[in-house]
Amino acid sequence: MIPTSPSAKLTELLQASGLRLGTSQRRRLDWLADRVGPVRLQRPGEAPDRDAGLVIVTEPMSGAGAELFCNALPGDCVVVLPFGENPDFDFLKSKLTEFGTVGPCGAEGPHEMWWGGVGDAETLVADAGETARPRIVSCYQHGCDDLVWPLRQAAESFGLAAHIGPLMSECDDRVLAYEKAEFILQAWELFPEPLLYIEAGALLQAPPLLPAQLDCDVALHRWNRWELSARTLYFGRSDAAKALLLGWRRLAKAHPAVWDGYLLDQAWSLALSRSALDTVWLPRSYHTLHGDPAQPSAVIVHDLPGTSADLGPDPGFASLVRTARRAGRTGGRDALVVMTSHQASGDGVAVILRDIATADSRVVATTVETATSAFAADNGGFGRLELMLCAWRDEVDFAREAAASARLRVAEIVPGQPIPHDFFARLDRQDAGAPSLIARGR
Repeated sequence: MIPTSPSAKLTELLQASGLRLGTSQRRRLDWLADRVGPVRLQRPGEAPDRDAGLVIVTEPMSGAGAELFCNALPGDCVVVLPFGENPDFDFLKSKLTEFGTVGPCGAEGPHEMWWGGVGDAETLVADAGETARPRIVSCYQHGCDDLVWPLRQAAESFGLAAHIGPLMSECDDRVLAYEKAEFILQAWELFPEPLLYIEAGALLQAPPLLPAQLDCDVALHRWNRWELSARTLYFGRSDAAKALLLGWRRLAKAHPAVWDGYLLDQAWSLALSRSALDTVWLPRSYHTLHGDPAQPSAVIVHDLPGTSADLGPDPGFASLVRTARRAGRTGGRDALVVMTSHQASGDGVAVILRDIATADSRVVATTVETATSAFAADNGGFGRLELMLCAWRDEVDFAREAAASARLRVAEIVPGQPIPHDFFARLDRQDAGAPSLIARGR
């Protein structure tokens, strides 16, 4: 008998459990199964299989349950959450080391797939000799050549190609975010390798091969576990990576005075919802600060004191996104899924899935799938769908305001609500003068 391949076994498990994955999500899951399998679906209330290399969790756990589950996991086991957009999984995520997030793939796989483990991502990588080596990219203000000399020398010593150049910045004391984004985008268009951007003034202490070894679209570091930093950035050779770069440049050009990490955060959220972006979360060793106790073993050390406020945005921004970004996901103020149709109409519709905090996670997931499938089958004349998950009233209010400012029709639904096949066609026929409340049984 011919042995069943890991991919075939995974297909059987996904079909039996009714899980829907898009192409990018399935590619990541196959990549993991090839390296750490066998794959197991975690049953509620049961201890994890000690022989499992990849555990798929579809049901949230209590605090005690999550503690017991994580303590029982083998050290090299990887946990996958196919409904990672749901805040019900945030506590479990907090007990694991986050490795990555794969964005929704339209109606094919309209969820954020999160993956992490109890060990380090380095245990998953293949032989470094088989990995595409990144090109080191950096830019700096004209006349500050001494600032990047150590980076040039380190790249050469590790056998890495580099593209490091000066800019005539519009600002006297720094390179603006859109200038940085434009420089990286030009390098992405010019060179065939994946790019690793390292801020000028940083030290490169070891070959930075992990992002390329993990075969992702982009790799980012979250300072303080949630603030996206623009000081260490990896961009693979994919359309999704380019989409993030284009979005970041566009936002930075429109808002030149805004902190570059905030703009990167918003560009990431937009790209995740539109292009099935496969993101890897870089460990602290790729973003260590000068004077940190871990500096001797770090890969990249930035020339900033460990208490620097340079990396942090204003408190108002923190309150908007901190909880969601710590869990490696979009939040109630972001669109979970953005779908476009071939309809010539420029009209769009925002569907707000509210009250998710009090609903069963699988019911929420099914409602997301039903709504996106309905749009894919019959868009009702709308050119774009934006679907948002909102747990609380303030998130619903914000989503309404955002949709109104974007001139989108608004429909509110609740978990478990039947979504007819002509849902969007009915909505299009309704009076466009006011938001539509289509929630049932309220």
